[in-house]
Amino acid sequence: MTAPGRILDLFAGPGGWSQGLRTLGLRDVGIEIDPAVCVTRTAAGHTTIRADVAAYPTGPLRGKVSGLIASPPCQTFSAAGLRAGNTDLPLCHQVLDDLTRGHDTRTTARAACTDPRSLLVVEPLRYALDLRPEWIALEEVPAVLPLFEHTAWSLTAAGYSTWTGVLNAADFGLAQTRRRAFLIASRTRPALPPEPTHADGGTAADLFGDGLPTWRTMGDVLGCPPGEVITRGNHTTGGSRFPTTGPSWALTGRARSWMLRVGNRPSATRRRLDQPAPTLLFAKALNDVSWIDADGHPIRRLTVEEAAILQGFPAAYPWAGSRTKQFEQIGNAVPAPLAAAVLSPLVPAALEVAA
Repeated sequence: MTAPGRILDLFAGPGGWSQGLRTLGLRDVGIEIDPAVCVTRTAAGHTTIRADVAAYPTGPLRGKVSGLIASPPCQTFSAAGLRAGNTDLPLCHQVLDDLTRGHDTRTTARAACTDPRSLLVVEPLRYALDLRPEWIALEEVPAVLPLFEHTAWSLTAAGYSTWTGVLNAADFGLAQTRRRAFLIASRTRPALPPEPTHADGGTAADLFGDGLPTWRTMGDVLGCPPGEVITRGNHTTGGSRFPTTGPSWALTGRARSWMLRVGNRPSATRRRLDQPAPTLLFAKALNDVSWIDADGHPIRRLTVEEAAILQGFPAAYPWAGSRTKQFEQIGNAVPAPLAAAVLSPLVPAALEVAA
C-alpha cells in the first residue's frame, strides 16, 4: 500500500476537491490543462501538474496512488451547453466496455465524436484500472449518471464496492441547491453515500439524534442577518434605514429585499436571500446572474467574491484570469463542503490500510 495522502485529482479545476481534502488534513496532486486554472491552484497552495489528462501516461503512477478523484469537463453534457454529449453517449459506452476488456479504443472513438470532449468522461476508468487505487470519487452533471453507472459496473468487476447517485449540495451545508452525479468506489469497505448534514426545512429531533438544521441561505453565508437594520446618512439628513437583505459589503439605497436571478427570460429562476441560491451557471449566462429587487428591478450583477462564497470557497480565494474566466472556474468547481462530505468516509479507509 502507498503512503497516505497520495491522492490524484484528474481535471482538477481550481481546487474544490482540494479544498475539501484540506479540511480533512490531506492534500492531492491535481492534473489540469487550463493555464489560468493552474495559476489559481498554485496561488491557493494546491500541487498541480499542467498536462492533458487524456494524454498523460499512467505507467509512472502505478503503485503510487491511494485515492483517485475526477470531475471530467461537463460542457458537452450540461444543460448550459449544446449537449453534444448526448449524441456521443453510445461511443462513450463502447469505450468503457473496451477499456474493461483491456482494449484502448479512445483514439478511434474520439475521431467519431460530435464533440471530442465527450470522451473525457471515460478517463477515470482508464486511470482506475491501470492504477488500482484504494478508493475513487467521481463527480459530473446529472446527465452523466448512466455513464457513471456503467463505470461502476466495470469497477465492481475489478473488485470495488460502488455507489452511484445524485447529491444536492444544499443537503451538505452549501447555500445552493446544486445537484450533481457522483460515483463512489472502495476496495476496502462498502461504498455508501455521505449522510446529509442539512435538510429542506430541517428535521425534528428523535430518539436517534437531534435532527438536521434547515438548508443554509444566501443571507446566512453572505453576512446578511435577516431583520437587522443599518442607518446611513449625515448630520443634516439624519440618515436612512435599509434592511440588510443585501450582501453586507455592498448595500445600496434600495429598501426592498434582494433576490438572485439566474437567466434573462421571464421564466428565469429567482431566489430570495432567505433561500439557497439555485445552481450557479456562468457560461453564456454570466451577465444574467444578478441581484434584483422584489419588483424585479435590476440592482447589480453578482460579484466574483459572492459567487465564490456561494460555491463554498473563501471570499479571498486567489482566482486568476479574466472576470469571465474566474466565473467559469467557480461555476465548474466542486463545492468544497460537498467534496469533504463525499471524501470523509473514503479517506479513513486509505489511511487505515496505510498505517
